[in-house]
Amino acid sequence: MSQLWIGVIGSSVALFILRYFGYLVPEKYLTNPRMLRINTLIPIALLSALVGVQTITDKGKWVIDQRLAGVLVALIALRFKAPYFVVVISAAVTSALIYRFK
Repeated sequence: MSQLWIGVIGSSVALFILRYFGYLVPEKYLTNPRMLRINTLIPIALLSALVGVQTITDKGKWVIDQRLAGVLVALIALRFKAPYFVVVISAAVTSALIYRFK
């Protein structure tokens, strides 16, 4: 058995145990306003980290390329409250054009 499979099985068991014991946490801790605020922000932080890592790294090294320009255009579109479709298409077109004419 390779180290990859040991890691996959180990993390699966750990996640199962965390989920199983998660049901045993009293409701007063889960409905705490501070906990609700933290639980609201965790997906945002994880998604932001994922976008950051996928945008400016390649094989563990820092890279500044067309992906960063696409994210910047998406941020500008979001700043002007553009619809989601416009944000995604504008970022994709910007990245593709810079990649094509690079």
